[in-house]
Amino acid sequence: MDGSNHSTVSEFLLLGLSESPEHQRVLFWMFLSMYLVTVVGNVLIILAIGSDSRLHTPMYFFLANLSFTDLFFVTNTIPKMLVNLQSQNKAISYAGCLTQLYFLVSLVALDNLILATMAYDRYVAICRPLHYTTAMSPRLCISLLVLCWALSVLYGLIHTLLMTNVTFCGSRKVHYIFCEMYVLLRLACSNTQINHTVLIATGSFIFLTPFGFMVMSYVWIVRAILQIPSASSKYKAFSTCASHLAVVSLFYGTLCMVYLKPLDTYSMKDSVATVMYAVVTPMMNPFIYSLRNKDIHGALGRFFLGKSFRG
Repeated sequence: MDGSNHSTVSEFLLLGLSESPEHQRVLFWMFLSMYLVTVVGNVLIILAIGSDSRLHTPMYFFLANLSFTDLFFVTNTIPKMLVNLQSQNKAISYAGCLTQLYFLVSLVALDNLILATMAYDRYVAICRPLHYTTAMSPRLCISLLVLCWALSVLYGLIHTLLMTNVTFCGSRKVHYIFCEMYVLLRLACSNTQINHTVLIATGSFIFLTPFGFMVMSYVWIVRAILQIPSASSKYKAFSTCASHLAVVSLFYGTLCMVYLKPLDTYSMKDSVATVMYAVVTPMMNPFIYSLRNKDIHGALGRFFLGKSFRG
């Protein structure tokens, strides 16, 4: 990822959301706290699922991978952000910036695709319960996860390689907390039309297609739930989907505001929205999925207190 052949800029300056020392101190402690909560929450989800054979099901298999993705996602951005908030030297090398961009783009796509596979799992569980065991076999679950990783890696490579052809000959100041694609494209002094076109085209495929799939899945799920005669059974069926719906709403609500819009309209307001999906969403996911989940509560209790614990 050496940009010497295409760029006169050898490094960027990540200035963050504010250059005020007072604001930077507040932001440091805020982001440090959020990072620690995110790491602890997602690690606990992974440990609970991995240590309890009762949770070795497709739903929790994908949830564990979602937690791993979120953990990797925040570790890619927040530690460097914290160093910059405490340091007078806010530089990040050109190669380091593109590396951070690659993982950022890939992991956002992976998050999205895993959420789509989780929607499919809920669809099969509620709409085809008698076929669930065979329809969601371990082999299929692993194949779906491999497909998610492959598409995400390809998506990240496409945009990172396109970025290596962009020339940066002006300002190297990034008024942001990490190397975000739209922010970098606004610093370019070469034509970035192909980057923007590919971003919209591939983004529409990698995000809108799974989103459409999730919408259709939930249409069928709602129809199936409405046909259940017992009110308590309806509630139980819907409760298995509520956490997933909440995470999807949070994820897409922030993501669509940033990326599915013209590049020249990008503003600081979108920077706040990006912080939401890059920091807040990974932090909230463990809480959303475990808040009313008795299986997770029981698994965590058994993990910390031993097998005698009953959740």
